[in-house]
Amino acid sequence: MKRLIIIVFSLIAACVPVCAQTDLNSLADNIIGIYEVNHHGEATKVSVYKNPDGTYTAQVCWVENRLDANGNVRLDEQNPDESLRNVECDKIIIIKGLVYNPDKQKWGGTKVYDPTRGFRASVQCEFVEDGRLRVKGTLLCFSQSIYWKKIE
Repeated sequence: MKRLIIIVFSLIAACVPVCAQTDLNSLADNIIGIYEVNHHGEATKVSVYKNPDGTYTAQVCWVENRLDANGNVRLDEQNPDESLRNVECDKIIIIKGLVYNPDKQKWGGTKVYDPTRGFRASVQCEFVEDGRLRVKGTLLCFSQSIYWKKIE
């Protein structure tokens, strides 16, 4: 009997983190926060916030290598929109107009911008079992997932 109780409690304890992390997808505002991101060797922090219209925006708020070799702030030079090429690297908007789908318990409906390569792709976001946010970009038939770690 004692052994059975230990087994049951062990199974419950093993399930709690998975169940708790999966619940992160159940509320739209759970996406709000600050995330650590490492993409193509670029260590950054991204802030996700809610807009007055109910959509979400993800904006870079810190870049490890903010300055270039000459000591100047790096700019978004790869941006296909020439009017945005003077935006400082720690102010780039990565996602704008992100919408939560309560039926799928995922965020999407817009594009993600990759400033290291200068293109936009359809995006879908969801939390995975370990609590990281999976940001999946799809362009044509190619997709890539980047995992963001929530720190605040």
